[in-house]
Amino acid sequence: MLLFTLELGLLGAVLYHLTTASPLMARQDEIPTAIVRNGTYTGRYNAEYDQDFFIGMPYAQPPVGDLRLRNPVPLNTPWGGTADATTFSSACYKFGALQFPKMTYSEDCLNLNVVRPSGVKPGDKLPVGVWIHGGGHTTGSTQDPTYNMTFLVQKSVAAGKPFIGVNINYRLQLFGFMYGSAIVNSGVGNLGYKDQQLALRWIHETIAAFGGDPSMVTIWGESAGAESTGAQLISYGGQDQGLFRGEWDVYYRDILRATNCSTAADTLACLRTVPVELLFAVFNSNVTASIPSWGMEIDGDFIRENAREALVAGRFIQVPVLHGQNHDEATIFSITGVNTNEDFYAQVREWTSDNATVRAIAALYPDIPAIGIPSTLEGRPSAALGFQYKRISAFITDLMWHAPRRLTSQILAQHNVPNWSYMFNVRPNGMPLSSGVAHFTKVSFMFYNILGLGYEELPFANTPRSYKELSNIMLMYWVNFVVDGDPNGVDGKFSCLHYRILAAFVGFFMAMLIEVNWFAFHSYHPHPLLAFVFPLKPTADDLRCQYH
Repeated sequence: MLLFTLELGLLGAVLYHLTTASPLMARQDEIPTAIVRNGTYTGRYNAEYDQDFFIGMPYAQPPVGDLRLRNPVPLNTPWGGTADATTFSSACYKFGALQFPKMTYSEDCLNLNVVRPSGVKPGDKLPVGVWIHGGGHTTGSTQDPTYNMTFLVQKSVAAGKPFIGVNINYRLQLFGFMYGSAIVNSGVGNLGYKDQQLALRWIHETIAAFGGDPSMVTIWGESAGAESTGAQLISYGGQDQGLFRGEWDVYYRDILRATNCSTAADTLACLRTVPVELLFAVFNSNVTASIPSWGMEIDGDFIRENAREALVAGRFIQVPVLHGQNHDEATIFSITGVNTNEDFYAQVREWTSDNATVRAIAALYPDIPAIGIPSTLEGRPSAALGFQYKRISAFITDLMWHAPRRLTSQILAQHNVPNWSYMFNVRPNGMPLSSGVAHFTKVSFMFYNILGLGYEELPFANTPRSYKELSNIMLMYWVNFVVDGDPNGVDGKFSCLHYRILAAFVGFFMAMLIEVNWFAFHSYHPHPLLAFVFPLKPTADDLRCQYH
């Protein structure tokens, strides 16, 4: 089953059938162990949450030396005795300064963590939730405390639906997402995605040793992690179109010049011999500053066609999907200084050169601050922020998030793929009024991170009790999806609108759970919405619907 969202994604990962997990055994005093194909791991018991942690376990051979810029290679070496899995292994090299003093970085970073309820044993066949971190494919790691799996696993046990949590590292930036003709011709594109897939294979082959069910794995991610879950959906599918974004060769040649590999007969072989310190410096210099994006590229291998074409044609793994985003996604990326109509037109022309289209978009997104976003910013913004900041934020949010989500839901419904969609619209503590409910803001709610681990400003500080209630409600939807393949659960305790041939939309707003009616609709107008308000009631997903 795949659980993914354009901003946050849960990809319900291949739930072929539902099983009942064995009752959790009373905790034993001995150190937790797991016997895997290559040997035995020893983990550590956490008494506060009554959980077993297995941390920093490699799922691939270290991608160093001659394995740098190559497809990941499975582990093939057994070890004698036991291997320690009680401390974090290295994070992958990221973009920018290595600013976390307690975190080590290395090319040898393909590792993962397993969090399970204590007392679980092989044969219990618990569902498994696999988290893929975000960070624009340039930063992030399993050590990020904002993605703490402990609270999710704890809540699942309390609800009587225990599952095992896993999070994975994968190569980032140019170590994992370099492109160019040499990369494509050598079949080593999209390495970060291939790392993720090898981790999923390791989980499929190994998770039973930890008490998990390999046939009940859900992959799940936020931001670039959500994009990653989508990439896994369309991987190795469709026909090879022979397409490739040739401008990457320019960046690749710049990297070769900066590493003295321009004249090498085999440029990739040369890059594999460059000291990692030099590569890291080059990757974080002006040499790569003009690269427009990091992540999914058509390489004729792992990604063979445009994602929309793959979805429309049905060339994707057809498993249940839960996806959605925040109300004001684009504001955190701060397109400031849009003060005039001409400034707005110039921003739109970044996406289309057709003047008729520019005029149509300008008409559909009028310069009326009251209908722009975020609504938390009242009136017309200052010139420093941009008189038309709310106008451009609405356009970019719809272009990059809301419209693709709606289109994806409709396409999935046309292929009879169950999928649920939501919108989150609660501004946590610490988020400025000018940002509203921006990118990433739902994560603390989704992980029930009441303690605010990893945040400079605690997201639940100085907030009403309803914030925690909403977090608990959201968490149970997520747990239900991982365990049952349906956010409503098998007992119908929760209801959320569902796409099959029919489509539906769920909205998370600050609220209490009182009761809910189930409304379904065809994949065209109108669009019902389940809004979390006081009281919980159905409404319509008509947010700027005339623009799509």
